[in-house]
Amino acid sequence: MSKKLRMGMIGGSTEAFIGAVHRKAAALDGEIELVCGAFSSDPKKSKATGQALYIDPKRVYASYAEMIEQEKLLPENERMQFVSIVTPNHVHLAPAQMALENGFHVIIDKPLAFSLAEAKTLRKVVEKSGLVLALTHTYTGYPMVKEARQLVKQGKIGKVRKVYVEYHQGWLTNFIEGNNKQASWRTDPKRSGLGGAIGDIGTHAANLAEYISGLEIAEISADLNIVVKGRQLDDDSAMLLRFNNGATGILSATQIAAGEENNHNIRIYGDKGAIVWRQEEPNTLLVRVYGKPNEVYRTGWDYLSDAAKLNTRTPWGHPEGYLEAFANLYLAFGRAVRAWKPGKKIDPVKFDFPDVNDGVRGMAFVETVIKSANSNRKWTKFKGE
Repeated sequence: MSKKLRMGMIGGSTEAFIGAVHRKAAALDGEIELVCGAFSSDPKKSKATGQALYIDPKRVYASYAEMIEQEKLLPENERMQFVSIVTPNHVHLAPAQMALENGFHVIIDKPLAFSLAEAKTLRKVVEKSGLVLALTHTYTGYPMVKEARQLVKQGKIGKVRKVYVEYHQGWLTNFIEGNNKQASWRTDPKRSGLGGAIGDIGTHAANLAEYISGLEIAEISADLNIVVKGRQLDDDSAMLLRFNNGATGILSATQIAAGEENNHNIRIYGDKGAIVWRQEEPNTLLVRVYGKPNEVYRTGWDYLSDAAKLNTRTPWGHPEGYLEAFANLYLAFGRAVRAWKPGKKIDPVKFDFPDVNDGVRGMAFVETVIKSANSNRKWTKFKGE
């Protein structure tokens, strides 16, 4: 395949936050081109967004159904090859299912779906289609997260004993649902699903803990809160974790931590040492080996693993951040799409991007946390479905 991959987008009007992030990430490496879109459920907004993005007016659609139907009629060398879905959670399953059933690969913003049941349905559709689906758990795209994962896998810190993972934001400290579009849908159970902060950022924290440690969460004991008066979904949480190797952990996800911006961090302790990574200082990874001086790993150096170097674009001393991490997921997904052939199943581990199974685990995590928080039992088993 010698041409750019052709992308269609569902959602992501000029009024939305995450759509612009996806578009910038997809375009960063020059391998993907946005050729069409149904950018809003409001045809006027979709048209206006298409104009702002210089998309051929004939390929700016009034609905995702129209887009999928019309794109399929185009010659194979012109039609979109995959769809980027950046809608609120309750509009994930239907467009993803329709795209897959019509032969289009899918990359979708997290969480995977509105509910665990929908996530399982979508997994069946992916398996039946044989096509590629990627889930944008952004933080797995950072070079130093890749390095941390490799160091744990290589035994640098020994057997994992303890995991602390936090995701603290302050943007929902006050009730802003009435005049903030993001807040209005992310705290609305009809559009967001059962989880508020736990679905929005808690799933990121759980995914990061499992991704770096190489372990799976096996049991959860959770406390879930609605702190701000009038809010319908959780905005604060804390929980104890047990992992499948016997390690224990603590996960905290809150959006009412006044003064915090996007404080996502993780500390993993083994029987030989520890690793520490902070999203707000993403180019630095601390490694603490017991009885030895602390080590500071930095993005861009030759001593890093191939996985970290593969996801780095600039020399050391040139910061790479959120958009670059996001772009790494699009790059890995794009490589998988290029490598895909009918009847050939793509291994997402080889290309290193979150897939539909990670999405199902995320939705199972949300429902298990809620079940645990509403139970008098100390521990609730997490099956991951």
